[in-house]
Order: sequence, then C-alpha cells, then structure tokens
Amino acid sequence: MNTEINHSETNQLVCREQGGLIRKKNGEKPVQTLKDDTCKQLIREALHSLLYSYSPYSGFKVGAALLTKDLKIYTGCNIENAAYSPTNCAERTAFFKAVSEGKKEFQAIAIVGGKDGKISGYCPPCGVCRQVMMEFCNPKSFLVILAESEEDYWIYTLEDLIPMGFGPGNL
Repeated sequence: MNTEINHSETNQLVCREQGGLIRKKNGEKPVQTLKDDTCKQLIREALHSLLYSYSPYSGFKVGAALLTKDLKIYTGCNIENAAYSPTNCAERTAFFKAVSEGKKEFQAIAIVGGKDGKISGYCPPCGVCRQVMMEFCNPKSFLVILAESEEDYWIYTLEDLIPMGFGPGNL
C-alpha cells in the first residue's frame, strides 16, 4: 500500500516516550521531526500490514510503514521461507518496495510485531534491517518508531539503534 500524507504546515514531531519528550543522550532532540498524527498514521499502516504477513513457520507477524521525504508511505510485512535464509523482514520489504519505485530519501519507519499478530511488546528491527536503513538514511535524523499501539510507542534515531554504523559515508 502506498499512501500520501498531505500536511500543509511544517512536519513537526511530538516525540514521546510513554508521554514524555524524547531526549538523546546529550540532551538534544532528534534532528528530524514529525507530527504526532503522522506517527499515529504510520503505526496504523504498520498494524494493517500485519494482515499480509506470511509467517507459517515462526507465527511471528511483523508490519512496517516507511515514510519518504516527500511524505509517501510504503508498507511491508515479513515473508518467511522454508529455507529460512531467504526470509525477508517487514522493514526491508517496505524499503525495497520504495526503492524499486525510485524513492531513496526517508524520514521514519514504524514497526509492530507479535506472535500470531498479537502485539505484546515492542519489536525492534534486526541487525540486517538496521544495516539496510544505514544504506539509505541519515542515522542522526532517521526515526524508528517502535509501537504497541497508536498511543504507546517509543521513537529512536537510527544512530541510537546502530551506533557507529557502517554506511556509504564510510567508503
């Protein structure tokens, strides 16, 4: 599903940690910001993506919603394979869909997941997904939203999740 958000004003974030403003370790706010309703829309889209998860082996369903710089949303779900290594995570599915349509600049991703599609905690991205994010995103400003619901979510920068990550800037 590709959705476009239409915000006429600046896209500003009400970053929350269970109701509080997120602060980075040095006291700074994340560089990139989004509106609270944008965060909630991303979470809604990620939750909807759980319906398409193909996870017959683990039963662990994951959904993701990726926001481009031009405010389009690309969704993804996890797609398992009997041989396991060809399995693709929801986050990478969303990135690959967007890149295959010419998008290469991103603001944020919302991720949800749980056994049999029942959200029972936060679902952080695996190391491979974090590395794919490093390929396309500024680690200081790209936001990763881990959600249990539209009202209960945490927001991190990619840099928080993969400190000293290796990306194109290292080459």
